[in-house]
Amino acid sequence: MIARIQNLYLLLVGLLAVTSMFFPFWSFNTGQIYLIADFAVPEITTAGYAILCYAERLFSPLTAIVAVTAIFLFKNRVIQSKLITLALIFFVGDLFAGLTAAHFMNLHFETIGAAVTHKPEAGFFMLLPEPVLLMLAMKGVQKDEKIANAYKRL
Repeated sequence: MIARIQNLYLLLVGLLAVTSMFFPFWSFNTGQIYLIADFAVPEITTAGYAILCYAERLFSPLTAIVAVTAIFLFKNRVIQSKLITLALIFFVGDLFAGLTAAHFMNLHFETIGAAVTHKPEAGFFMLLPEPVLLMLAMKGVQKDEKIANAYKRL
């Protein structure tokens, strides 16, 4: 189980997803600093923004849970590859929710006429390696499947 390289990739995805929850995703500066983060209170009260903030809180731990669960299913490569695909979908949902929440907050500041500067923060940059690691894990699972099928033929 530990000797498989995809397990290292999946563990890294889980760690990145968990640590990204504790860092801000995006920041806005209007004289006062507003943060979009998993554990931050939503700054504006529009329904769409609040739903996206809660979705972002949900997708990060789901990505971590699915990635770590896939480590322990090394004997069933079909389910493991499906879980990796599910983790990739959760990653896309997490990234989409965060970027859309940042867009809604930017629109909010534009409508009230506030001069705003915004930038991505550490939580955003921690998410970026996840799809690459998930694809590498998927490639490792497919390689294991090919080796197992070669042994079955003998």
